[in-house]
Amino acid sequence: MQTRMIVAIAGVASALCAIPVWAHHAFAAEFDVNRPLALEGTLTRWEMINPHSWFYIDVEGPDGEVEQWQIEGGSPNQLIRLGVMQYTVPVGTLLVVEGYHSKDRTNKAVGRNFTLADGSRLFLGGSAADIPQ
Repeated sequence: MQTRMIVAIAGVASALCAIPVWAHHAFAAEFDVNRPLALEGTLTRWEMINPHSWFYIDVEGPDGEVEQWQIEGGSPNQLIRLGVMQYTVPVGTLLVVEGYHSKDRTNKAVGRNFTLADGSRLFLGGSAADIPQ
């Protein structure tokens, strides 16, 4: 009886541990490697949350209208290891983001890097880091 209970508890614990893995996605599930992009805009918000950081930039479209883009970056831990922290790029900074557009064609992308006005480049890690350029 005790052995069955231990096995049942272990099975439930294993299933609960696997749930976060199901929620994570691969690059190809959400982004299109055939749609690279470079967006120039102003950083308006930066969220360092797990499993991915999110950067929001205002980009002026060809018609003069400003659109907000949501850019996925690596995890906070990955960004910190790359030397990118929230104070590294303050809100209001003009930058260029290189990355890949989402498959759903919304204003969402995964970023490879930021290029700042002084020409310095900050790598964003995440799922686009391994895509060859």
